[in-house]
Amino acid sequence: MDAASASSAAAGISGPLSFVQLFMHADLVVKAVMIVLLLASLWSWAIIVQKIMALGKANKQADAFEGALSTGRALDDIAASLGTQPKEAMQKLLVTVTAAWGDYKGKTISAAQGDLLIAQVDRELNQTISQEADGLEEGLSLLAVIATASPFIGLFGTVWGIMNSFSAIASAGDTNLATVAPAISEALFATATGLFAAIPAYVGYNLFNARVARFTGRMETFADELMASLIRRLGGKVG
Repeated sequence: MDAASASSAAAGISGPLSFVQLFMHADLVVKAVMIVLLLASLWSWAIIVQKIMALGKANKQADAFEGALSTGRALDDIAASLGTQPKEAMQKLLVTVTAAWGDYKGKTISAAQGDLLIAQVDRELNQTISQEADGLEEGLSLLAVIATASPFIGLFGTVWGIMNSFSAIASAGDTNLATVAPAISEALFATATGLFAAIPAYVGYNLFNARVARFTGRMETFADELMASLIRRLGGKVG
C-alpha cells in the first residue's frame, strides 16, 4: 500500500466504517488472512452442528435402549432381536457379551476357560467403546486447532496491515486521525476475525469433549454391568 493508495483508502471509507468496507480496502495479505479465518469459522460451525446432531442422536438411542432393557425382557432375547451387526453403541456392547456367552451356553467349562472368556469379552468391549468414542471425537481435534491458531493468524494479519499502513502514512506525511483511523481499523479487523473464528471453536471443543467423555462413561458403566452379569453366569458353569 503506497501513499496514494493510503490516501484513496482513507477517502474511500470516510464516514461510518462497515465490515465490508474494511475488507474491501484492506491489504491483499490481510484480505487473504480474513478469508482463511472465515473459511475456518465456517468449517468449525459445520463441525459444531454435526456434533450436536451426532451426540444428541447417540444419547437418544441410548435412552431408548435402556428403556427397552428396563422392561424386564431377557437380555438374550433383546440381543437376538438386534442381529449380529447392530449400529448403536449400547446394542453393540450387549451383542458382544451375549455372542460370547452363546458359545458356552449349556456347557460346563473349566476355570481357565472362564478366565479366558472374561478376558476376551473385556477386550472386545473396550475395543467397541474406544471405536465409538473415536467416532464421536472425530473433528474435535480440528476445532482445537482452529481455536488455537485463529487468534495468531488474525494477529499476523493485524501486524502486517499495521506495518503497511504506517509505511504508507509515513510516505504521505499525513498523520491526522482521519488518515490513520481507517488503515488501523482495517488491520485490527483481522484480529477481530481471528477471535470470531476462535471463540466458537474453543467453546465447542470443550463442550463436546465433555459430552463425549460423559457418553463414554455411560458406555463403560453399561459394559461393567454386562461383565458382572457374564461373570455371574459363568460362576454356575465352571466345573
